[in-house]
Formats: sequence, C-alpha cells, structure tokens
Amino acid sequence: MNDPEPTTRAGRVIATLAMAGTVAAIMQTLVTPLIAKMPELLNTTSSNAAWVVTVTLLVAGVCVPISGRLGDLLGKRRMLLACTVPLVIGSVVCALASSVIPMIIGRGLQGMGMGVVPLGIALLRDVVPAEKLSGSIALVSASMGIGGAIGLPLAAAVAQYANWRVLFWGSAVLAAVIGVLIRFVVPDVPAGAKGQRFDAPGAIGLAIGLVSLLLAISKGADWGWGSGTTLGLLALAVVALLAWGCWELRTRDPLVDLRTTARPRLLMTNVASILVGVGMYAYMLIAPQLLQFPEVTGYGLGQSMLAAGLWTAPGGIMMMIISPLGGKLIDARGPKTALVLGALVIAAGYGLSLTLMGTAWGLMIVGIVLNSGVALAYGAMPALIMSAVPRSETAAANGFNTLMRSLGTTVGAAVIGVVLAQMTTSMGGVTLASEDGFRTGLLIGCGVALLAAVVAAAIPGVASTASRQPEGKAADEQAPAGHR
Repeated sequence: MNDPEPTTRAGRVIATLAMAGTVAAIMQTLVTPLIAKMPELLNTTSSNAAWVVTVTLLVAGVCVPISGRLGDLLGKRRMLLACTVPLVIGSVVCALASSVIPMIIGRGLQGMGMGVVPLGIALLRDVVPAEKLSGSIALVSASMGIGGAIGLPLAAAVAQYANWRVLFWGSAVLAAVIGVLIRFVVPDVPAGAKGQRFDAPGAIGLAIGLVSLLLAISKGADWGWGSGTTLGLLALAVVALLAWGCWELRTRDPLVDLRTTARPRLLMTNVASILVGVGMYAYMLIAPQLLQFPEVTGYGLGQSMLAAGLWTAPGGIMMMIISPLGGKLIDARGPKTALVLGALVIAAGYGLSLTLMGTAWGLMIVGIVLNSGVALAYGAMPALIMSAVPRSETAAANGFNTLMRSLGTTVGAAVIGVVLAQMTTSMGGVTLASEDGFRTGLLIGCGVALLAAVVAAAIPGVASTASRQPEGKAADEQAPAGHR
C-alpha cells in the first residue's frame, strides 16, 4: 500500500512553488494599471516613468540565469529563500516611494527575485515523485502566465478603488508569506554542483551583454532604431556576448555550459521558447488596447481598464486548468508533442482573433484558446530541458530557458510596438493605432506561433518519460564525475 505522506508533502511543495511563481508574475504586471498615472504620481516625465517597467525586465534578465547557477552550487531551496528577500524589500521601497528614483530601485529589486520560477522547476526534479513530475512542472512553469493574467485585473481594481501604495504593500505581504512557506514546506536537498566555482567573469560578461541587448530592444522605439544610442548598445551587446561565449567555452565551471546548450534538443527548445514568447506577447499587448479604445473608432470596445483586465482573466484561469492536463499529455506522448501542439493552439487562437476581435466576448475566447496553448508549451519546455542536462545543471539550464522566454516577450513587444506605431489613424486630432495595425500584429503572432511549431517539430525525439527518470538519469550518467 502506498504511503500517503510523501504524496501529501509533494502536493504542498508543488502548491508552494506554483504560488511563488504566480506572485513573481503578479509583481511584473503590478504597475501596468499605473503607467499612465505614473508621471503625475511621481512628479516626473513619461520617459522617466517608463523605466519603472524597463528596469524590472533588465534586472530579471541578468539575475535569472545567475540565480539558477547559484541554485546548482549552493542549493535550490537556499536560493529560493534568497529570491524572496529582494521581492519583499523592493515592494516596501516602492510602497514608500514618492519620486521616480526610489520607485526604479524598488522595481529593480523586485526583478532580482524573478528566479523563483526556474529554481522551483529545477527543485521539482529532486523532490517530487515520478508520477507527479510532469504535471507539477507544467503547473509551476505556467505560473508566470497565470500570475500575469490574474494579476492585471486585481491590480487594476486596487488602483481604481484604493490608494496605489496598497498594491506594493500587498505584494510585500505576499512575498513574505511565500518566504515562510518555502522555509517550512520545501525540503532542503544537496546542491547538485557543490564544490564547483561560481563563474564571476561569466556573470559580469553576460550582464553587460544582456543589459545592452534588452535595453536596445525595449527602448529602441523611443530612442529611434537608427540612433547612435540604440546602434551603440546593439554593437556592445554583440561584442560582449561573443566575448562571454569564448570565456564560457574555456572556463572549467561555466555559468552556462554552452556545449550542452548547443545540443540539438536544448538549442531547438530554446529557439522555440523565444518564438513562443514573441507569439504570446502579441495578444497581451493588443487585446487590452482593443478593449479600451473608444467605440467611436469603429473597432475599439470602450471598456474600462478594470473591465479589460476581467475580460482577459479567464485566460489565466484556463492555464491553471490546462497545465495538469498538459502534464498527462507529456507522460503519454512526450514533451515534444506537447510543445508542438501548444504552438499550434496558439496559432489557432490568433486565427480566431481575426474574426472575433470585434467583441469583448470574442477576445475573451481568443485569450482562453491562446493561453491553453501557452500552458501546454510552457509545461513542455522545462521537461525537454531537464531531459537533456545533468542534475548539476538543472537550475542553470532552466534559468537560461526562462531568459529565452523573456527575450521572446521583449522582442515581441518591440516588433508589435513598431507595427502599431507605424500603422495609425487620426481621429479628433489624436493619433491611434489603426485596425489594420492590430490585424497585422495578430497575423504576426499567428505566423511566429506556426514557426515555433515547425522548430519544435525539429527537436530530436524523446521518450514519453523524458522529463522524468530514464532520460534524466541518462543525462546524469553522461555527465563527468564532477558534475554528478
């Protein structure tokens, strides 16, 4: 007879790690309802206020792969606890901020804590029974999308009916609760790469390259894509990342094992992750604008910010429903099949959007379909990653994959932003994105999702249990003795 206690304990661990990912995602979308009011609230300009969003992206991009590697070296539970500290402190700093500089600092600290998702996924491999692993990975991986979809209407409601500082005090409390749960619920497991050195030069090189690249992509539209600042940052990114790659190939204990990352399964999975990120973000950027544009435009739906958030929230709820089903699909057919299917479902959602974008109900249905595909894809990616790396690199590899997803969303935001900025219409002396611009953005999302499906289909085949024992064990056995 099976002992129910390990199963119960595993359930608590899964719930805690899923909550941690959801809270991290909520913090990313926390300021979205406040963006338009931020210059007035902080007595600053719109361009300065935009850094409240940008700084979180930049800091998270740098810290996620670093915290992943530290998780392999020092222990994943220890790093999970460490990630909750800047989440709490950053939230408190934002809640107390009365000018833009403290707000930017607080948002940067929140970005430092975004490594909880890849660390949580990596920890599942060590503590969750094999029969629960695929479903738990899918749920924790999808928690970033779930938190983003649910957090937006919650943040909009608080911003509309209460003092905006309540948002940050609430996030501080949530982060503190997550820290307590991790401390008492999540077991401590030996570090997989204990005894290896931390690659400080690699961390610095990656930070320079990523900050330059992400800054150029995210701010290029404001600065001008042909401006000296944008081109200079892109050039610096290329030089820094090439130098970083050369260093990583030569150092004994690299921050990211590029030889492992270059294996076809990992390489193609990460490329597909970028494309899924681009495809997912097109809807996230377009749907709220369509919902909130005035009806007089002929294509806007005239919804308030709170109503727009509520119309998109069912998509996040659907991710919670689909994630465990995706885990069963991974067990039955393998993570590659789940990733291909997820990308195709995303593409189907965009196809529907071209006929359903004229009503709020239609956009809600599109969001449900799209997020179902995202849940399948996000659950499959870590399963593919962990089937191809030794335990000593699990957290670092998942951190790198999370970075690829974030890079995809950043590129998606830039591309769709350019399309909407170029395809405009004038109404009452005000320039707005045109209906053709929105349709073009939706078509781009559909095309990129189809491309993601093609890339995913090219991933070398894996067995149905790839995300669990056989291939995970094989990866461990293939690793050098120092990496086991």
